[in-house]
Parts: sequence; C-alpha cells; structure tokens
Amino acid sequence: MGMMAWLLAGLLLAGTAAAQRVEGDTASGAGLYAAEITVRSQGESEREAAFPRALAQVFGKLTGDRGIASRPGVSQELRRAAQYVEGYDYRQDQGVSSRGSPTYTTTLVVRFRPGDIDAVAAALGLPIWPDPRPKPVMWLAIDDGNGPRLVGLQHSNVARPVLQRAIERGYRLGLPTGNAAEQAAVGAIWRGDTAAIARISARYSPPMQLIGKLYREGGGWKVDWIFVDGGRVLSRWSETGDDARRTLAGGADGAADALTRRYAKAPEGGAPSTQAILFTGINGSQDYIRLSAQLQRMSVVRAIRPLRATPLGLEIELDLLTGLPGFRRMADGAVLVEADGNLEGVTPVFHLR
Repeated sequence: MGMMAWLLAGLLLAGTAAAQRVEGDTASGAGLYAAEITVRSQGESEREAAFPRALAQVFGKLTGDRGIASRPGVSQELRRAAQYVEGYDYRQDQGVSSRGSPTYTTTLVVRFRPGDIDAVAAALGLPIWPDPRPKPVMWLAIDDGNGPRLVGLQHSNVARPVLQRAIERGYRLGLPTGNAAEQAAVGAIWRGDTAAIARISARYSPPMQLIGKLYREGGGWKVDWIFVDGGRVLSRWSETGDDARRTLAGGADGAADALTRRYAKAPEGGAPSTQAILFTGINGSQDYIRLSAQLQRMSVVRAIRPLRATPLGLEIELDLLTGLPGFRRMADGAVLVEADGNLEGVTPVFHLR
C-alpha cells in the first residue's frame, strides 16, 4: 500500500470513529454561542470547572481571537461563566486508539445566552467577527512520496481535522468536488500559483481560497499554507509535526487569524477612561461594602478610588476599560440605577438600590 493510500485510510478510519456516538447524538456545540469541552465525568465539580473553558471557546468564536482569554476583563468574566449558561448536555463519543483498541470520550456541550454574551462582549470592547461568516474553499494536496494528489469531497475525512478545527474557530471550510479539471490543478497548488487556483475556484463562492500542500519532511510532516481573499494573499505560513492530522489542523487557525484581522470590528463604545461617578443611597458601612463588592465584580472597572463624601452621596473615581458606555452596559439594574437627567460633561449619578 502506498504512503498516500495509507494516509487516506488512516485518516478515514480516525475521522469515522470520531463521528460515532454511543448516546446523546443530538448534543452538539454547533453555533457561535455553544461549545464542546472534553470532561472526565458528568459530576457537578467537573462540569463547573469546564464552564470557563466553554465560555472562552465561545468568546473565541465570536471574536476569532485565539488569545481572547488574555484580553483585559475577559478572565474575570470567565470566572463567572456559570451565570451565563442557558443549558448543557453530554455526548459520549467512541474512537479508536493508535493501537486499535476502542476509546470513549465524554463531551460536555454548553449553550450560553446570546444576549448576555453579546452584552459582555460589547462592554469589554471585544472585536466581533460579523455573522454570517464566509466559507472559503480549501485546495489541499498531499504528497507521500508518490506524487501530489488533490483532496476533494470524496476524501473529506482526510481533511476532517482542519474542517473540524475551522468549526471550533467559528466558521466553515469547503472542499472542491475533485473533478478531472480540479485534479489537474494539483501542480498549481504545489508551486503556490494562487492566480491559477483563484481561476479554477471561480465557480465557488466566496472568492476565498485556503491553499495547502502536505508532504513528508524528515521523520514527520510539513504543510505550507496560503490564504487568498479576492485574489489578494492575506497570509502565508507553515506547520510541522509528527502527526499528519494535527499538522493539518493549523490551516484552519491561520485562515481564521487572517480573516479576523481583516473583518473583525470593535463595537461602538467608549475608550478606556477615568470617570468620576456620584453614588447615592449610601446610608452606612453596609451600603458601602455592597457598592464596593458590586464595582469589583464589574470587569470594566479596573480601579476604584473614593474621592469625597457629600450630602448627596459618595463620589468615586473609576478607571473604566471602555469608559462610561461600558459601565452603563455592565451595571446590574437590580443594584445600580442611573439617575434621570444625567448630562454630558456633568458627573453622572447612580443610585444604589
């Protein structure tokens, strides 16, 4: 059996096994506001520990940013992920180990409330990758030493790692049908002729192509990628590794990074600022402790400095991640209510209920 045939067979087997479900086959993390997390059990403590990872995955889908957890204010929101959960379910997946024995994986599928997540993202000023997302065509050729061959729809399981990783990043990749004319385009893929690939890809929409060639290098694999949008090369990169499937998955990350750099936009809102706010309804130490706790829970509040007590209330200076607009979005109306008639340029007033 040739190396290409071996690779195809191996990836086909792995892709099929991963898709088999023993139970709960309706549970899926598809969509921008859902996530799938591998867990060790269905216990409550394991589930609670997984919620922050699930929310990080959702924020990653919304923004297209792999490093979203390191953005200001996000880690604070991840710690309270449970309060944004709309529902959850479990799925049991059956696979095959490298030795051929069956494996079983428990997956927690978490769904978050879209309105709450959108509000948090806006308050934190996170850039949003607009929906609907494009579906670029992936032109992938593999050479195991016997010459490059195109991966078309009939070999979709070979491309499963990169197709699945794209879904995890919040978009989808398509494959060419693999007809004779497209098979003949393998040479253009191998020499990186983006113009030729764009021409043969004209029948597909949108005019975006992820072009990759996977080949042996040393004792492992290497894949060279090019991402093209409307005839313009947005990014070139390479991945190496011992496992062909894991090496391929990086193509989806590179394409997502290129797309979000170009299309993700920060929501309209305030810039970081220092803002004095007058808080009323402070009638003793207990009220002050309650107000302080509320402000510390708000991820847009970076620092708190009491300024002065007046007959009207307590004036506090806040360092705000997205200014007063972000503070207004995140203020809990059951605790803090903005006074009517606040004017631009005048210290705003909020009442502690």
